[in-house]
Amino acid sequence: MLGIVTLLVVAAVVALVVQGRRDSMKEARTRSLSVAETFAHAPGVAAALDSRDPTAVLQPRAEEVRRSTGVEYVVVAGTNGIRYTHPDIALIGKRILGPYKDVLEGEAITRTVNASRGLAVSSAVPVERRDGTAAGLVSVGIKVDTINRLAYPSLPLALGAAVVALALTAGGAGLVSRRLGRQTRGLGPAEMTRMYEHHDAVLHAVREGVLILTADGRLALANDEARRLLGLPADAEGRSVTDLGLDPRTAELLASGRVATDELRPAGNRLLAVNLRPTGERGGPPGTVATLRDTTELQAVTGRAQTVRERLLLLYRAGARIGTTLDVTTTAQELAEVAAPGFADCATVDLADSVLRGEEPEPPSGEVMDMRRTAVSGVAPGHPLYPLGRVIGFVPTSTEGIGSSSGHTWVVPDLAASHQWRLPDPEQAARILEYGFHSLLSVPLHSRGVILGMANFWRAGNEAPFDTEDLSFAEELVARAAVSVDNARRYTREHEMAVTLQRSLLPSGLPEQNALDVAYRYLPAQAGVGGDWFDVIPLSGARVALVVGDVVGHGLHAAATMGRLRTTVHNFSTLDLPPDELLSHLDELVVRMDQGEEAGGGGITGATCLYAIYDAVSGRCSVARAGHPGPALVLPDGTVEFPEIPAGLPLGIGGMPFEATELEVPEGSRLVLYTDGLIERRDRDIDDSLEQLRSALAGRERTPEETCDDVLKALLPSRQGDDVALLVARTRTLDPARRVQWQVDPDPAAVAGVRKEAIRWLTERGLDEEGFVTELILSELVTNAIRYGSEPISVRLLHDRALICEVSDCSSTSPHLRYAATTDEGGRGLFLVAQFAERWGTRYTERGKVIWSEQTLDGTPPRGQA
Repeated sequence: MLGIVTLLVVAAVVALVVQGRRDSMKEARTRSLSVAETFAHAPGVAAALDSRDPTAVLQPRAEEVRRSTGVEYVVVAGTNGIRYTHPDIALIGKRILGPYKDVLEGEAITRTVNASRGLAVSSAVPVERRDGTAAGLVSVGIKVDTINRLAYPSLPLALGAAVVALALTAGGAGLVSRRLGRQTRGLGPAEMTRMYEHHDAVLHAVREGVLILTADGRLALANDEARRLLGLPADAEGRSVTDLGLDPRTAELLASGRVATDELRPAGNRLLAVNLRPTGERGGPPGTVATLRDTTELQAVTGRAQTVRERLLLLYRAGARIGTTLDVTTTAQELAEVAAPGFADCATVDLADSVLRGEEPEPPSGEVMDMRRTAVSGVAPGHPLYPLGRVIGFVPTSTEGIGSSSGHTWVVPDLAASHQWRLPDPEQAARILEYGFHSLLSVPLHSRGVILGMANFWRAGNEAPFDTEDLSFAEELVARAAVSVDNARRYTREHEMAVTLQRSLLPSGLPEQNALDVAYRYLPAQAGVGGDWFDVIPLSGARVALVVGDVVGHGLHAAATMGRLRTTVHNFSTLDLPPDELLSHLDELVVRMDQGEEAGGGGITGATCLYAIYDAVSGRCSVARAGHPGPALVLPDGTVEFPEIPAGLPLGIGGMPFEATELEVPEGSRLVLYTDGLIERRDRDIDDSLEQLRSALAGRERTPEETCDDVLKALLPSRQGDDVALLVARTRTLDPARRVQWQVDPDPAAVAGVRKEAIRWLTERGLDEEGFVTELILSELVTNAIRYGSEPISVRLLHDRALICEVSDCSSTSPHLRYAATTDEGGRGLFLVAQFAERWGTRYTERGKVIWSEQTLDGTPPRGQA
């Protein structure tokens, strides 16, 4: 409401300003024309134009008139268009612009022009001699800015009124909102609308009796149809069903609280089909909901027991067949095939495009609603109905539309006699009648008060037209199908959301590093989203971590769990832990996650992981795995090995340590990491799969990208039942000329020698600019190692994408960054290292620790020079 009033106030203010400017413009036109005519008809003007020096006579008079009338300019020109007067003396003697010849013919002109001083309203009037001939013309103009300023005095009043109106509206809206919030208990408009639609549908729209019973067998709610069928008194709510005067067998069934399906019970002279379902299964209050159908009246209306049995059988078939898949198009086709042939000679289903895309359907807005022909059944080739895929527009709120937004069906017993049915497309209607169709029944597919589509039933061979009995059956059939269509739509939407979530949790690209040439493939399962993941993580010291993992199961939970594990591995990798220690920490974390989520049923049901660290300096790879398939190693000569890596238990079981294995990986070898979806199939032994993988990897030299393509082509089935993550990394080693290492004596005097050797090595490689920072970093790190570490102490420099300084010793004590007090003599070394280095850290080895730092270089080396 506040927004609407704001728009109205703004519109009113704008209208006032526009009207003021319009009135000012009209006044300017009148004034300019009046001044021009007055000056043109003034005595002596025509004679001055015929004199030898018109400017000497007319310029002072023109300027006096301009100043006294407030116009922008008064210009007098001769019949040749040459100016004799102008406020800008430089323009006197120049030809005026515009249609001055029309003015000289006796026609006064008023127009808006771009004058020398800006946009202006200009009026031009001819100066006539006594004999009626034109001696020249007078042009008078007023600037648009001057005109607009005429409207400014009214703005404060209009704005003040707008502010007052907005303040009153805001206050009123706030009071109304607070009152509504208290009365609705904080529910928003959408929630209130859904509650009202549900209540109205249950109590008034359904054609079945509905009872809601509490856990102790008392009647909580009954709709109008239930009151009519059972003959309930007006004060029935709150009383026990055994005290309402019902037949004992009917009352006993209603009070039992058990599940019942279409059980027949008497109610007076009626025979009711009773269905009972508990209300507490989905978190609702304990109790029972009962639905009642009057089978006696149905038989009385039809008078044909055989037809009733056929319809019930057809509904049973519909319940068993419609919705067998979670595909919208398939569900629509199942509805059409159940209805035709049988109930109708032909059935077509049209669905909104948003439903086919899995999006939330939108209520009709009154415009033409586009629906697409999705399913056709019961017709031979060459039928006149719209083909599959054709977009059909219908107007849900007009009387000509098939159905309406309120949910009413449309029955046309005789198509030939119906003018309304012919109206939307007379030519198509004529073809349908010529084909032999004579009766039509159209039912909207509704879900939660929104139209999903239309089901149309046609009769041609069956001479009986559709009647009210057919209408009830069609509505029930379509209502069941609508639930299945909406479920399929929701599944499509949730599946797309899950796929989007999963892809957002996987790496979007590969990090920059020189140790490995990496290619990857990730293929989700066709049945649903899984929990496979992979990662490439650069580490310190020209090392790279390769990770592949798999979370058991499919769906959002598996994808979310995968994201949590991948993030955890990233965090643990920053600690520079060996693979076996990292998996141990990850296993402990998974155990705690399972224990914390056990009550909610959201724990990790199973996960595997393989973690490998490749060192480009030593050419070795350390691998550990937790229940995950081991890697494949393709040597430079094309032979394929499957190294023996201790399997370890899957993550989350706990209690057993993991074991890492060191592999010698020659330069140019390919490490192939994968998940079990690549090699595990129900119809194939895993040893056979490994042999197929060996055959796909062996032989010719290939790039990692080509290797990925060949492996997937050889091993993937036609229908993929599980996710597949594949990671192929070709190894490189760091050129010996780009690395150096020295042993350092445990003497503070040795620091100067380390600095000198480092400067010399940097100078030989053209890294003189890094000398000062490197000297500072090495001085602090070596001094710390000498003072607090233990022998042996060594220094290593690596020239990779960055300049890496490493100082190692045999002590396990790690320095930490702190702020030194003003009175401290030391304690600032690591602080300086952190300030000058891009990154720094500590990693532990079997013999001690390594403190490292990285300095960003102006130019990184080429990828081939790893």
